[in-house]
Amino acid sequence: MTDWVDVAHKDAIKPGEYRVVDVDDVEIAVFNVEGMFYALEDVCTHDGAELTGGPVEGDQVVCPRHGARFCIRTGEALTAPAYEPTATFPVRITDEGMVQVRDDRWD
Repeated sequence: MTDWVDVAHKDAIKPGEYRVVDVDDVEIAVFNVEGMFYALEDVCTHDGAELTGGPVEGDQVVCPRHGARFCIRTGEALTAPAYEPTATFPVRITDEGMVQVRDDRWD
């Protein structure tokens, strides 16, 4: 089981912004969508490239390489050329306001 990994203080990630952290060699992007935090694997399922770097539009992130859109809340691929979802991860906020994420796929 992976431990919780600190991302940033919740005030450091403004709505519409994200931070990427490495969790056991998996790049995870943590997004602030209207004050709620969501985490996705930072990979476009179309070609395996980084998903971040493209625009964040509401609760969607647009892959910078080929324009596939993913729902930040669910990981669902919303437009071609991506058809498979990207992995999502649990996020929590500590009492001190630290945003944390972990990879729970192998629990």
